[in-house]
Amino acid sequence: MSVPETHRAIDAVWRIESPRLIAGLARMVRDVGLAEELAQDALVAALEQWPGSGVPRNPGAWLMAIAKRRAIDQIRRQERYERKLAEIGRELAIDGEESTPDLDAAFEDTIEDDLLRLIFVACHPVLSTEARIALTLRLLGGLTTDEIARAFLVRESTIAQRIVRAKRSLAKAQVPFEVPTGENRATRLSSVLEVIYLIFNEGYAATAGDDWMRPALCEEALRLGRILAELVPSEPEVHGLVALMELQASRAWARTGPRGEPILLLDQNRSRWDRLLIRRGLTALDRASGSDQPPGPYALQAAIAACHARAGTPEETDWARIAALYAALAQLVPSPVVELNRAVALAMAFGPAVGLELVETLTSEPSLKEYHLLPSVRGDLLAKLDRLDEAREEFERAASLTRNERERALLLRRAAACVEGSGGAPTPSLEP
Repeated sequence: MSVPETHRAIDAVWRIESPRLIAGLARMVRDVGLAEELAQDALVAALEQWPGSGVPRNPGAWLMAIAKRRAIDQIRRQERYERKLAEIGRELAIDGEESTPDLDAAFEDTIEDDLLRLIFVACHPVLSTEARIALTLRLLGGLTTDEIARAFLVRESTIAQRIVRAKRSLAKAQVPFEVPTGENRATRLSSVLEVIYLIFNEGYAATAGDDWMRPALCEEALRLGRILAELVPSEPEVHGLVALMELQASRAWARTGPRGEPILLLDQNRSRWDRLLIRRGLTALDRASGSDQPPGPYALQAAIAACHARAGTPEETDWARIAALYAALAQLVPSPVVELNRAVALAMAFGPAVGLELVETLTSEPSLKEYHLLPSVRGDLLAKLDRLDEAREEFERAASLTRNERERALLLRRAAACVEGSGGAPTPSLEP
């Protein structure tokens, strides 16, 4: 294997193994920052040795063995030598020499628990939302700071600072490397789910930049969600989130045209929807619905997405059920954005005048003042009611508020169509 081929193999191994590696090390050294440094040391060793020796049969165990030995060297330089050395020594069965323990067993025995602990630590509420997202992608996604920065269209130094500060905050707060229990578990799990869905949403509908979607972020969020569902199979909301992401991701190929332009929901070619992802999403929704607990926010949103997935054509969509599901969601998590989505569903089920009536009650909502989808939806409904001058103004306002260039171009086309008298073939501006 050539050196470039070996480096590509190392990169692939790192993406797969780094979360497990960091999780296992963090359990031992009780410091996420130190655990990542040790894992990086192991990666450097692989880059130095594998081009000559070849990729080992069990690369994950090899990396863990190197990292653990680095951990021992680190601990020997610290005052806590006896306590920490005994903790790691029990796992390595150190007899004073370079012994070769059962690395496979040492690496795999508690890996699921370690991964779950790391997820809860990376998404700890003591961190800001931006820090949680960056740290999660770094530790659990194996992404470099440059990759994270490019995904979110910010400077690499900004992401690096967020990650460094996040590690310091965790250390300062002495966040325990453990899975929370009792009432605290539900709160912390909510934070984990929020981070994963925020990552997915940024990939599904980019808030800024030239691209309508960033599929790599969607894929990373889906991977994290699936891992979490395996780690906590008894949590219905985890399955609800996975269902929601699978069903939304199933539309990905139909959401953009040949030049990357957005294609809204009712204009999409449904034959391009991914049937495998739809089946996976519906299966996850069944698992979420099979619990004795009432459906949570993610399960309700997944049920809404399922209404679209089950409709062979836009006309077959059960908009009345979607409106009812949004009403249930509004009861559970009151939000002006949920009400805006409900207005779209009501308009599709009972006519634009009904939807507009609800939208008008939201125009004075402070939290929606800079939210471009409010004037976008209002413009859509006004266009359907042939109030084209008002609709044009709303589309232009929406275009001035969005930071996504693809979306801005779409909204300006809608505004121009109002001048021409066609209203721009209005379709729902939101994807419920």
